[in-house]
Amino acid sequence: MKINSVEALNAAKEAHLNDVAMRTGSAEVVGKIRKHVLICGGTGCTSSGSTALRTALENELAAKGIADEIKIVTTGCFGLCALGPIVIVYPEGTFYSLVKTDDIPEIVKSHLIDGKVVERLEYKEKGNHTVTSLSDMTFYKKQQRVALHNCGVVDPENIDEYIARDGYQALAKVLTSMTRDELVQCMLDSGLRGRGGAGFPTGLKWKFAMGSTGKKYVACNADEGDPGAFMDRSVLEGDPHSLIEAMAIAGFAIGADEGYVYVRAEYPIAIKRLQIAIDQAREAGLLGENIMGTGFNFDMSLRFGAGAFVCGEETALMTSIEGNRGEPRPRPPFPAVKGLFGKPTVLNNVETYANIPQIILNGPQWFAGMGTEKSKGTKVFALGGKITNTGLVEVPMGTTLREVIEEIGGGIPNGKKFKAAQTGGPSGGCIPAHLIDTPIDYDNLLAIGSMMGSGGLIVMDEDNCMVDIAKFFLEFTVDESCGKCTPCRVGTRRLLEILDKIISGNGEMEDLDRMEELANYIKSASLCGLGQTAPNPVLSTLRYFRDEYIAHIVDKKCPAGVCKKLIRFVIEKDKCLGCGVCAKKCPVGAIQRTDYIAPGKKLAAFAIDAEKCVKCGACVESCKFKAITK
Repeated sequence: MKINSVEALNAAKEAHLNDVAMRTGSAEVVGKIRKHVLICGGTGCTSSGSTALRTALENELAAKGIADEIKIVTTGCFGLCALGPIVIVYPEGTFYSLVKTDDIPEIVKSHLIDGKVVERLEYKEKGNHTVTSLSDMTFYKKQQRVALHNCGVVDPENIDEYIARDGYQALAKVLTSMTRDELVQCMLDSGLRGRGGAGFPTGLKWKFAMGSTGKKYVACNADEGDPGAFMDRSVLEGDPHSLIEAMAIAGFAIGADEGYVYVRAEYPIAIKRLQIAIDQAREAGLLGENIMGTGFNFDMSLRFGAGAFVCGEETALMTSIEGNRGEPRPRPPFPAVKGLFGKPTVLNNVETYANIPQIILNGPQWFAGMGTEKSKGTKVFALGGKITNTGLVEVPMGTTLREVIEEIGGGIPNGKKFKAAQTGGPSGGCIPAHLIDTPIDYDNLLAIGSMMGSGGLIVMDEDNCMVDIAKFFLEFTVDESCGKCTPCRVGTRRLLEILDKIISGNGEMEDLDRMEELANYIKSASLCGLGQTAPNPVLSTLRYFRDEYIAHIVDKKCPAGVCKKLIRFVIEKDKCLGCGVCAKKCPVGAIQRTDYIAPGKKLAAFAIDAEKCVKCGACVESCKFKAITK
């Protein structure tokens, strides 16, 4: 259906309200469809077999003769990735987790035909408490979904479902009842800051670009290269039309008629759904010329990145879109003045754009009413690492780290103690346990040596070595440096060499001062954000976990038992029964029988040759008598 006016958009919304009503609070049965079965189609659940679940469900419904009574919907990410594949049945909202294809016949027979919930598949919280619906889950209770409000609700490949959920109403409002100045002021009043890392005010960026004349561009950073980050990918997979609508709104604000989305090629599901959404919007007349009969023209296309982390930096990204090697440019001039193809350009990331239609529809004061004084709205985090509930979380700015980890995240598994959290990926810092009550916002994180970044949040427990963690992130940035400037290209490698020296047991106390001096030089002299923030993991671990560095240097020990060159496995000869299981498991033949027979034992004990030992830990795992210590 061609939507050539606001009236046509409203008519399309009315025509498709019932398509999503059952999932959004209305239990009304319309026509023959009496239940909706939603299957997570995000990357996590897809990799766990959710596509096969849908096929099995379609076949089973057909076999039972009820295919026309049940609507199957493949959605984006529900958020609770640790429990995938996830299936939710509406109108009751029953949440099934870790579903297998073998479970489908039971779900169909018991739940969809007989009306009895399959209790063994229902999600259970701590204490074996069964949660009967999504709204009752602790994981969701403290969340406030703005950027993710459609994810896990609509079919991302169906524009009608997006329109039924007020899709493109914000664009209609902007084109028919707001001036460009009013729109930019709305963004300024909302307090929305860029969610890609730096936190620059979105409205201010638009205002700079609006003042220029001639050809302009709108661009989206969907590169998302941080290890463990999948926020933007999930929006693209679950709600691609929100990005399209927001970029069109940005185009109207600055006077641009063309947009580009720069997305990494490793996101095949996101690319597929975003391209489908662009084609659907274009066919409906919501992209292209004379949108909704208002005279406004805007179209957009995709450009693929090859996985270079530096292309997440705005000037390197634009250089890559232009067909050149992705390297950053000196600033000023800033992109809002001279950006893509030398023209004024507004560039925001996916999450930033995903907030914009909601701000237009609900008003800037609504958005500004969430969060803190200087950090408005909500933030999406990819919660991973040593945490019970791995997944996607959206909370108001100012929510404490403790609330995210202990309540939403379900705490640290296996009875371990929380040690630190890494925010901001390779550009961020490690927050120690004693700062767990820190409210998460831009200013608080900067004050304690970390940063918001794009939203990765990696949790660590007592078994993590913080020196090793610093090395892990630094290795990543060394590999990803584009090499254009010397402080980043050479400085980060020298920093990594010092870390390697400490981890191998050859460190000196003077190395700590050398690292701090070098790290601060790299921060101040690098050309772009990658180099300027690369030393953050080293500086933050030195600040909060200096005792671990000292233990590596002075005691030649890794307190967490992670750094292999500082580990020594020893068989306590008086505990050894001489069974020889450890010797059989050793892959390098480093364990040999001795002449010593412990009192009360019948067989001679074994010993480990430290020169041959590769510290794989197979001996410790095989010894039932706990005679081997690390």
